Amino acid sequence: MAQNKKEEFKKTEIELADFAKAISHPARVAILKAIAAKDMCICGEIVEVLPLAQSTVSQHLKELVNAGLIQGSIDGTKSCYCINWKIFDKFASGFNSFFNKAKTKAESSKAKCC
Repeated sequence: MAQNKKEEFKKTEIELADFAKAISHPARVAILKAIAAKDMCICGEIVEVLPLAQSTVSQHLKELVNAGLIQGSIDGTKSCYCINWKIFDKFASGFNSFFNKAKTKAESSKAKCC
């Protein structure tokens, strides 16, 4: 039986991978863009800007909430969501650091790729 080796990686590596997974679908990227463009909580309008069914949008919203990227409130049938900027900035910083370190290492070693 296959073993889960995820716990053998650093916490930051696991968190960045989980973040990447959360934004790995174009619908989730579009949802984040729509919410960020409003610069405030968005209520029920997300379905109107996506070519997806309400149930599909709800599943993508759930993934983004579970990743901590958005936060929301539900009042009856009305749901409002906004970007969790603290978490969003944490991962943006983590990816910037990751890419900058990789680029610096490659430039300093003058490595040639096949």
